[in-house]
Amino acid sequence: MPRRRIGFWYRFAAVLCKPPLVVLIKRDWGGMEHIPAEGGFITAVNHNSQVDPFAYGHFQYNTGRVPRFLAKSGLFGKGFVGAAMRGTGQIPVYRETTDALSAFRAAIAAVERGECVAFYPEGTITRDPDQWPMTAKTGAARVALQTQCPVIPVAQWGANELLPPYAKKLHVFPRKTSHVLAGPPVDLTRFYGKEMSPDLLKEATEVIMADITRLLEQIRGAKAPETPYDPRRERIEQRRRTAAETQELESQADSAILPKVEQEEGQGT
Repeated sequence: MPRRRIGFWYRFAAVLCKPPLVVLIKRDWGGMEHIPAEGGFITAVNHNSQVDPFAYGHFQYNTGRVPRFLAKSGLFGKGFVGAAMRGTGQIPVYRETTDALSAFRAAIAAVERGECVAFYPEGTITRDPDQWPMTAKTGAARVALQTQCPVIPVAQWGANELLPPYAKKLHVFPRKTSHVLAGPPVDLTRFYGKEMSPDLLKEATEVIMADITRLLEQIRGAKAPETPYDPRRERIEQRRRTAAETQELESQADSAILPKVEQEEGQGT
């Protein structure tokens, strides 16, 4: 299938976004040869900054296969931003509504049309203290297994130094470098033809995230934790710690009050 025409809106967005990206951040890109020249596919990318979609988007745009991002539905309203999101073919995500599954249907349709759909499997900026990829949602795996399309893992680092996770102020100086590295397709063949149970989707997602993490280890020259950071597990552990601390404080308060009560009762007799 031939490459999809980039179109006016994507070229217009590139004209607006590429100059400041070139000024603000240097480029260290690799693995473009792994991006399919034709046909539908998925890219699965780690997420560590509010500006990394622009850094990764720059890389992907230069491959000639422009990405269709899954983005929150609020960005598709009226005005210039909404027009640009619709014009560039981005996919709205309607969270916690009856239309929540429409994004996955649209992603499948885009892949079947021969397009590139970009997933941030983590669903949000990583909360890992050292900014390694954390546990992920299963949406990318679900689309990949249903379409049996190639899944290209992509790791990135550097945009998070320009704008750290959950920060609001750019760290412009010294000039940062955008490292983006694409790898060969993730091998998911052992999952094909099987029932897409929650356990199977979870395992396939872990395989995808493991490939992304290995690429990021190459970029950073460091070893990732053996067990990915799990926000759900951390919330449970935080509640457990809070309950234990509360119980300890109550125990200490009881220990301090009891002698005084006993003393007052003794004086009363």
